[in-house]
Amino acid sequence: MPEMGFKHVTVLKDETIRNVLLNKNGIYVDLTLGGGGHSAEILKSGASLIGIDKDEDALKAAGKRLSEISDKYTLVKSDFKNIKKVLSDLNIEKVDGIIADLGVSSYQLDTPERGFSYMQDAPLDMRMDKQAPLTAYEVVNGYSEKDLERIIKAYGEERWAKRIAAFIADKRKTKGIETTGELVSVIKAAVPKGARQDGPHPAKRTFQAIRIEVNGELEILENTIKDAADVIKTGGRIGIITFHSLEDRIVKNTYAALAKGCTCPKEFPVCVCGGKPKLKIITRKPIVPSDEELSENPRSRSAKLRIAEGV
Repeated sequence: MPEMGFKHVTVLKDETIRNVLLNKNGIYVDLTLGGGGHSAEILKSGASLIGIDKDEDALKAAGKRLSEISDKYTLVKSDFKNIKKVLSDLNIEKVDGIIADLGVSSYQLDTPERGFSYMQDAPLDMRMDKQAPLTAYEVVNGYSEKDLERIIKAYGEERWAKRIAAFIADKRKTKGIETTGELVSVIKAAVPKGARQDGPHPAKRTFQAIRIEVNGELEILENTIKDAADVIKTGGRIGIITFHSLEDRIVKNTYAALAKGCTCPKEFPVCVCGGKPKLKIITRKPIVPSDEELSENPRSRSAKLRIAEGV
């Protein structure tokens, strides 16, 4: 794809920058560079930026965009779980702010060959890193029926997970499911007609679940937040934008654990573990998009931003 084809509408941009960018002479990390929307605002303020993404298309497009604003940035092709290594390689011990937007970019959704969208027919892929070995095709055609049910139920919170997994298993007995369109047809056949008429697209939750599995999104999130807490300066802010309840729950609970510090059982009269708080929670309730943002970008509907501060 040509670089100019990369487009992404930045979600909760003003709210994120207002809450995280407190030191305009500081160093900030964008863990999910994407189209560079949040990063552009950081550079416009005069601050320095480290942008991380595992999608080469994102890095190329964002680099072109950011180069027109400032030269105070470094872009790194990596997974956000490697934040400590990335900073160590750059000889940076602590940073002033960290942001992460955990959503799939508009570019990834709208580029058919990436295989993320249930609205366009394309090969089953869904890899954010195009060099990664596991694709949606392998998950759909190679996982056992029981494992498919498990991930669709757990990661998609799909009430029809058992039926969808059974229909997929039955379909692939005769022919492998190769495209997003074929998978959508199987899901539509599995979900009862009455249930298809209400709520979101019947394939939305299953596609979400498979995407999470392909990219290992949830399993690395908790440890990444813990690593972020280790490299954030006292008074520095971490802002994480999530798009479904599983992610939001992990962010909320991990922030809470890091804000508590002590891990001793409740019945202990005094702390013996020596654990100290690493974060202070700034947002007791998540920040959500304004009505104006919702009207301009319906995809922001499920976005939630949670902020924590280093102590």
